[in-house]
Amino acid sequence: MTSLPEKLAEAFRSAGVKSAYGDPVQIDGVTLIPVALSYYGFGGGDAGEGGAVGSGGGGGGVSLPIGAYVKSGGTARFEPNVIALLAVGVPFLLVAGRALARIIRALKK
Repeated sequence: MTSLPEKLAEAFRSAGVKSAYGDPVQIDGVTLIPVALSYYGFGGGDAGEGGAVGSGGGGGGVSLPIGAYVKSGGTARFEPNVIALLAVGVPFLLVAGRALARIIRALKK
């Protein structure tokens, strides 16, 4: 019987580059390669001691489309998905702004 970490490693062996870059798509002679920000998190489990019932954990992942590489002619460029970047950027700016405000308040005292 394999352990939980070995099962997770086998299940997500191909989760690296394949989850960040999609398969190229041809549209009217232009090649599009979708790009996403992907990350995963997992919990663990315990078998218990002395015949006690064990406990388990869980996990999950997120994939956010951030844009696409567009290749037409002899040039390639990155076209960002502005809506997705704003969805990620706005909460980050709010948290960073609050942290900066607290730092400035602490330095004034």
